[in-house]
Amino acid sequence: MFSRGQLLEKFIPILLVITVALAFLVGVLWQKVTLLEGGKASGTALAPSDQGPAEINGKLSAEQAGKVEKPSDKDHTRGSLDAEIFLIEYSDLECPFCKQFHATAQQAVDEYDGKVTWVYRHFPLDTLHPKADKEAEAAECAFELGGEDGFWNLVDKIYEVTPSNNGLDLTKLPTYASQVGLNQAAFKTCLDSGKYQDKVEEHYQQGVTAGVTGTPGNFIMNKKGEVWVIPGAVPFETLKLTIEEALKS
Repeated sequence: MFSRGQLLEKFIPILLVITVALAFLVGVLWQKVTLLEGGKASGTALAPSDQGPAEINGKLSAEQAGKVEKPSDKDHTRGSLDAEIFLIEYSDLECPFCKQFHATAQQAVDEYDGKVTWVYRHFPLDTLHPKADKEAEAAECAFELGGEDGFWNLVDKIYEVTPSNNGLDLTKLPTYASQVGLNQAAFKTCLDSGKYQDKVEEHYQQGVTAGVTGTPGNFIMNKKGEVWVIPGAVPFETLKLTIEEALKS
């Protein structure tokens, strides 16, 4: 028979091994969530999986730049397609980093006054935020009913009211649509139909092809088609440095 002290001596090393293993697993899971929800939180932005981590604010190779779809009249834009610079954002309406970056992107549009156009594309991380897909569809219904103004007004409203991380009450989306001037009944009919599921998925797959691995997945593109990757929810001053580089290139 072992005494209580002897039993403790035998089991303490085993418990220590288990504790270390659990700590490692928790760390790995936390890192994955952080990388998905904005490279800024982790200090890096991931490039396509076959290239490893990208240089922060790094200019993409011509080959990789060609995988970022050029803005067109199919996109939702704040600004003209004749602008010198495009800020292309792949975004998730339930991502807290996207909510943070939303104001930064608007600041870029305002301060560059016609030189920068903001392009918004959907990239819902539905494994983390199951509600984000429906919110993206809601934005498309807003576009159907109210054009670009309807789209952007509802996107602005969602970022204003959502606590992020899957916190929005989806049943309130028709109310929010009404608050930004859309017909509530028509909006609900559109949203319930699921007619924009394929469009949201198309945006998502475009992002995957471009190398987006988290949100906000941002790119700066100039008129030459040169592209710079932006690592998540960077502050305006960091974004400005890349815009200035793209303007001079």
